[in-house]
Amino acid sequence: MAASEYLALQMVKKGEMFEGAKNGKYASEYLAMLSERCILPSPRSKVEVGPGGARHYDLFMNVIWLGYYPYLIKRVVDKMDIRPGQSILDLGSGTGRNDSFIAQKIGPEGSILGLDISKEMLGLSRKRCRPYPNVSFTEERIEAPLAYQDEFDRVFISFVLHGFEDRQKIKIISNAYQALKPGGVFCIFDYNEFDLGRLWFPLRQAFVHGECQLALEFLKLDLKGMLLDQGFSGLEQELFLKGHLRLLKATK
Repeated sequence: MAASEYLALQMVKKGEMFEGAKNGKYASEYLAMLSERCILPSPRSKVEVGPGGARHYDLFMNVIWLGYYPYLIKRVVDKMDIRPGQSILDLGSGTGRNDSFIAQKIGPEGSILGLDISKEMLGLSRKRCRPYPNVSFTEERIEAPLAYQDEFDRVFISFVLHGFEDRQKIKIISNAYQALKPGGVFCIFDYNEFDLGRLWFPLRQAFVHGECQLALEFLKLDLKGMLLDQGFSGLEQELFLKGHLRLLKATK
């Protein structure tokens, strides 16, 4: 996001006029433009983590998953068919934990680029992946237009896509398609489609109160159809935790 757009976003939240928009336009009009360009965070999402949440994110994930989360991510990475020397784009790279596992797969000849919007997350990921000079991170909004084209063997997004509005999901999928080399694979690890009403009551309550509204809608989303509409084919899936989580792979 450009600096002017970020400033506008802050002023929009205060209901003020954004002078940089020029021509006497009010912040509400600039807000509509930002939303149309898919660079405005949805108020229905919890996908963006603040500074405090970033510092304790890995600990939080370990606690709520009873220590299982790192093992789960390793299993997911194993199913991504990553080979030495490949180039990987990680959309919403967070603390870099996933990338530290992927780095061991690609070896010194491969490369990883992680994108995240949180400066705190980027700081943590750079620190964690310091032993891997071929892993880098940059601040970019993944739902905004990205410049990468035909550059990556794999695009990975883990527990991020569910936190975006559908029009933003489409833009993220389009960005992934554009960034992949022909024959490259988009790997999406997130919630599978399932009936929340059949989930054990304590888990159902935890999901309803802990997740955002967009996550609830994601459980009913035809994500496969969305991928096919954007040009992907050869869809494959690997299921985890009795089918509640899914690694969905789509080929360009």
